[in-house]
This record gives sequence, C-alpha cells and structure tokens, in this order.
Amino acid sequence: VQLVESGGGSVQAGGSLRLSCAASGATASSYCLGWVRQAPGKEREEVAAKCSGDISKYADSVKGRFTVSKDVTQRILTLRMNSLKPEDTAMYYCAAGPTIDTITSYWGQGTQVTVS
Repeated sequence: VQLVESGGGSVQAGGSLRLSCAASGATASSYCLGWVRQAPGKEREEVAAKCSGDISKYADSVKGRFTVSKDVTQRILTLRMNSLKPEDTAMYYCAAGPTIDTITSYWGQGTQVTVS
C-alpha cells in the first residue's frame, strides 16, 4: 500500500485546511486509513481514523473541529480541519492499518500544517 498526502500549508488561527491522502495498491481499499501528527519535541498523536462504513474515531483534541471521510472507492481519505489552533501545527502523516486501532502498517511521507 502506498500513501500520498496532499494539502496542508500555513493558515492563521481560526482558519481551515483540508488534507487528502490517496492510497494505492491492490489491497488499499480494505485498510483503515488515518492521520497521525507529530510536532517537534512532542509525542506522535493519532488525530483521526476511518474504516469502511461508519467506523471512525478522533483524538479528544480535535473532536468537533476535524472531520475525516473516505470516498466511495475507500482509497481517498480526507481530513477537513476547522477552527485551527497554533497547537495543531505539526507534520501530518497518512497511515494505514488493518483496524481502526492499528493504523501503523503503512505510512505516507507527511505534509506540514502550520497555524500561526
């Protein structure tokens, strides 16, 4: 499974951004996909994840502000981020795994999100 992120960038606090992750490979559509972020000097944090159907989960720090979705092919994962805060600044990685609690099998290269 290959994961390629797009989106990200710089935005002022209170603004919005959208991240996308394209998953390719024969089995990509069967995996749960998610976003994991890491800021300098901080621990890695799983932000949001989604499997097929209505299975999804969010970190408490982003609930009510971020929305994760998959397209009908189950190969495109989108993270809509609203009401962004400076503490959301991090490198955001797309990740894939067999269950919503184990999205650690495959990783993308990451995309930077900076909130000032």
